[in-house]
Amino acid sequence: MARYANRSLALAYTGLVLTPLFWAGNAVVARGVVDSIPPVSLAFWRWVIALVVLLPLTFPKVRREWPVVRDHWPRILVLALFSVASFNTLLYVAATTTTAINIALINSTIPIMVALLAFLLLGERTRPIQRLGIAVALAGVLMVIAQGTLGRLISLSFSPGDLFMVAAVISWGIFSVLLRRLSIPLSAMTFLTLQIALGTVLLIPVYLIDLLLVSGGFTLSASSIPPLLYVAIFPGILAYAFWNHGVWAVGPARAAIFMYLVPVFASVLAWLFLGERLGWYHLAGGALILVGLYLTTRNPPAPRNHGA
Repeated sequence: MARYANRSLALAYTGLVLTPLFWAGNAVVARGVVDSIPPVSLAFWRWVIALVVLLPLTFPKVRREWPVVRDHWPRILVLALFSVASFNTLLYVAATTTTAINIALINSTIPIMVALLAFLLLGERTRPIQRLGIAVALAGVLMVIAQGTLGRLISLSFSPGDLFMVAAVISWGIFSVLLRRLSIPLSAMTFLTLQIALGTVLLIPVYLIDLLLVSGGFTLSASSIPPLLYVAIFPGILAYAFWNHGVWAVGPARAAIFMYLVPVFASVLAWLFLGERLGWYHLAGGALILVGLYLTTRNPPAPRNHGA
């Protein structure tokens, strides 16, 4: 039993490391296609593709668990609203009117937001060693974002896009806490399929309004297919599955600390694919983040029994 618990935790932490890697790639792709694919269109078609890929694999299980789905669909709908329908849509919209530095800075407050909401809604407290880990990791994030220069951090200005990012962070924090609080006895893949399906349904009116009155959509081409496939499969299906399991296994506040890795991974990906320079502050900040993660994840609790 102890061996199973250790293996489950190891898988949870591995998934929580891959999640920010995929999300960092999501940010790089979004910035790359912002002039060719409108943000709402990117969000909507991302989830349509993810559902097309996922549904043939999970439909038999969804069908078997349908009585449970029927009883709990309002809860799944609420979770889908704050995750699939809201978070990335708000992030994509934010990317059109604010800088990548500001997005990374605001996104790095997710652990603080989740810890605050977990305390307010669940009464979940952090130990002193965890608070130290949060502080060390946050220092690493700020070092990466500020590129080792205090003046760069102080001189940041805020735009309407920053407000969208704040809304995105709040949305993800609510989702993470509710995911722990709302007990839904479904298998992981059934839950993910319903989460994406209901989130996509919620996005339909938003997409139609944007298509008809705002952006006019985009033209599908050979250059637009790869980024759509990437954001659907990696930061879409895989990252959400990893995050859901990680929150269940280690709790929302501890899982949220791994979001500190997003700006580190984003810096490396930008260096590899966009030719941006990898500076000393990336290495120093990354080291601080890893130390913070170690402090925060020491002596993790044993996972609960899963509903399915």
